[in-house]
Amino acid sequence: MNALNLIPAITEIFLVLAIMLILVVSLFFKEENGPVSYTLSLIVLAVCAALSYYHLDVGLTTTAFGNMFVADPLANLLKLAACIATAITLIYSRLYTSDRGMLSGFLSGEFYVLALLTLLGQMIMISGNNFLIIYLGLEMMSLSLYALVALRRDHVASTEASMKYFILGALASGFMLYGISMLYGATGTLDLSRVATATADGSANKIILVFGLVFLVAGLAFKLGTAPFHMWVPDVYQGSPTSVTLLLGAAPKLAAFAICIRFLVEGLGALVADWQQMLTVMAVVSIAVGNITAIAQTNIKRMLAYSTISQMGFMLLGLLSGYYTGAPADAATNAYSSALFYALTYVFTTLGTFGVVMLLARQEFEADNLDDYKGLNQRNPWFAAVMMMLLLSLAGLPPMVGFYAKLSVLQAVFATGQIWLALFAVLFSLIGAYYYLRIVKLMYFDEAIDKHPIVINRSMGITLSANGLAVLVVGIWPSALMALCTYSISRVLAS
Repeated sequence: MNALNLIPAITEIFLVLAIMLILVVSLFFKEENGPVSYTLSLIVLAVCAALSYYHLDVGLTTTAFGNMFVADPLANLLKLAACIATAITLIYSRLYTSDRGMLSGFLSGEFYVLALLTLLGQMIMISGNNFLIIYLGLEMMSLSLYALVALRRDHVASTEASMKYFILGALASGFMLYGISMLYGATGTLDLSRVATATADGSANKIILVFGLVFLVAGLAFKLGTAPFHMWVPDVYQGSPTSVTLLLGAAPKLAAFAICIRFLVEGLGALVADWQQMLTVMAVVSIAVGNITAIAQTNIKRMLAYSTISQMGFMLLGLLSGYYTGAPADAATNAYSSALFYALTYVFTTLGTFGVVMLLARQEFEADNLDDYKGLNQRNPWFAAVMMMLLLSLAGLPPMVGFYAKLSVLQAVFATGQIWLALFAVLFSLIGAYYYLRIVKLMYFDEAIDKHPIVINRSMGITLSANGLAVLVVGIWPSALMALCTYSISRVLAS
């Protein structure tokens, strides 16, 4: 094979080699004697981010491995964001994982190895240009996450959450694989571009295509955590160690967004009328179920899980608004750009919220009940302010970035003429603001119950502060990130 053919996948190749190195190093250097695997992991993520940024800056669309792997601006942007999100997760998790014995034992670096394997799976999903390659990346990510959820072997809640996630995840993977097999039977190919050609020219059996599409969308809905395939989300979020919850709820959403674009837009764009209806139902149900059920939660991880369900429903509004009869010529670009912007900003906002949860946690104490946040302003005014900014962004209140993200999605929905859908989303966003503002009220107006001092790791404190300020700064000046999203999406649609 020509070495030049491997250049589009240089980031993944480097990551594979680095994972093997860290796996060997962790056998000889135990984490209790020094953060060797942690430091190496951050260096590896920095290099992967630099490589992704370089390819994004070059702006070329290249393929490898017989057109099964594509490196385009969208892929490079999402890989860059996934690398940064994973690095932030590891920084937030350093003290938390150490306190809970997750870095001890024969293979002390397994947390970092599994986290990097999760990232590798996401990168393969993001750059997959073939149904089978995307599925292999999905399984690599999922199997690593199953192991991470059960990493605390002596913790009953984690073991239970892992079993639930594994069983339901296997079922969803089966749905997706069955859908892919039906699409292969109808078109005779697994290549996305050839599937797009076969569905567009009418040579494939429409009934088989639609059946395959139904199973495919069901699998995608599970990975996104949207209703009615959301049952695993609150249980797994609550039962997992918070560091693993963050690995579950942040960067994988970017990979799930990527395969929605690859499968539905690039591969099955000719069936848009069919998958739009399914996404509409899932978006409406997700926004309603997520916002209403979150109000009843007293556990902050379960509350944020239902928040995730509603947020993913909002992102689906952008995805389903791409093509409508009578919409402006640039409606597709604007809609998918708004969905991409929403996914990116949601991931970094949720990173910060779970970061505050881990900041307040200590050995044998999870800080996962709402009462644990009472009087946080009295204990640490700065991180109470950071948490407030993050919660206001999730609620979609100005001037935080969440407001602009929701506004851009609603504008895309309005452009399609689906006024009822936009009004529905606004109504339930107002309902959802209640449970976010409830935590703000607890932090600022209630007396603190927990008087323990907050132990702040320096690197975590700096990163969390930057995370909170970024939510405010990008909310005030969102144009640069939105322009990058628009550029990435326009290149995908033009290819």
